[in-house]
Amino acid sequence: MGLFSIFSREKKERLDQGLQKTKSNIFTRISKAIAGKSSVDDEVLDNLEEILVSSDVGVETTLRIIERIQKRASRDKYIGTGQLNSLLKEEIVALLQENNIRDLTDFTLPENKKPFVIMVVGVNGVGKTTTIGKLAWQFKKSGKSVLLGAADTFRAAAVDQITIWAERVGVPIITQGMGADPASVAFDTVKSAIARDVDVVIIDTAGRLHNKINLMNELSKIRKVIQKLIPDAPHEVLLILDASTGQNAFEQAKQFTAATEVNALALTKLDGTAKGGVVIGISDQFKIPVKYIGVGEGIEDLQVFNRFEFVDSLFN
Repeated sequence: MGLFSIFSREKKERLDQGLQKTKSNIFTRISKAIAGKSSVDDEVLDNLEEILVSSDVGVETTLRIIERIQKRASRDKYIGTGQLNSLLKEEIVALLQENNIRDLTDFTLPENKKPFVIMVVGVNGVGKTTTIGKLAWQFKKSGKSVLLGAADTFRAAAVDQITIWAERVGVPIITQGMGADPASVAFDTVKSAIARDVDVVIIDTAGRLHNKINLMNELSKIRKVIQKLIPDAPHEVLLILDASTGQNAFEQAKQFTAATEVNALALTKLDGTAKGGVVIGISDQFKIPVKYIGVGEGIEDLQVFNRFEFVDSLFN
C-alpha cells in the first residue's frame, strides 16, 4: 500500500467501489484521448482538459492542473502517455497540498471542546439527514457520546427522519416537533448536552433554497442562541453538498459560504455519479476542508476525506 498503508484495506475498497463510475468515465475517455499517441502533446492536453471539465473538476482547477502538467512536460522533455495517470495523480495531490488543509485519518474531535457543537446546513435532497445519522454512528463507534438536535422544523418529514436515524444509531435526540422555533430547539439541545456532559452535538437545520434570505437569517439566529451557552460555538458549520449535482454543488458552496461561516464540507452520493471530480475542484477552490465523503448507502460508507487516498482511488 506504501503511502496509503495508514488506511484500512476495507475502507480503501469501499472508496474504490464508490468512485467506480467517475473512475470508469475518466479512464475510458483518457484511453481514447491517448489512442495512437506515444507522448503527451498539445492535442492530448486539450482532450484531457475537456475530460476534466466535463467530470466537474471545474474550469479554474482544470486549467491549474493542465498548466502543472505542461510545466512538468517542459522540464522532463518527454512524457509518455503511459505515465499520464501517475502524472495526474502526483500533480493533483501536489495542487491540493498547497491549500495547507490537514487531512483526517479518523473521526476525531478536539479534546478541549466539550461539547463539540456541529451545525449542519445544506439544501433539501443532498443527503443531509442521512449524513447526520452516519456521522453520529461514526462518533459513537469511536467512543464519543452524541446528542442530536432536530432544528429542521420547517419540513413535515424532517423531524421524523432524523428521529428514525437517532433510534437506528442509538443516540438521544432533542425535538419540539414541526413548526417549533429552530433556535429554541438548538438552545435546548446544547443546554441538555452540557447537563449530560455529552462529547458532540449535531444540530440539523432547515434545507430550504440557498438563495432565500429568511433561511440565512434563521441560521444566524441559531448561531447566536448557541453562543449564549458556549461563546465559541458552533465549532463546526458543516455544509452538505450532493456530488451528483456537479456544478450546482459549486454554486451552493458559493452561496452558503458567502452567507454563513461554513468551515467544513461533506460531499455525498459519490457512488451514484460520474461527476466525482467535483470533490477535487471544491477542495481546491474554496479553501475550506472537505472533511467527509459519502461513497455508498451503508452506514459505514461515510468516510473522512483524505486527498491522497481519494486521488489514488480515482487515477490508480
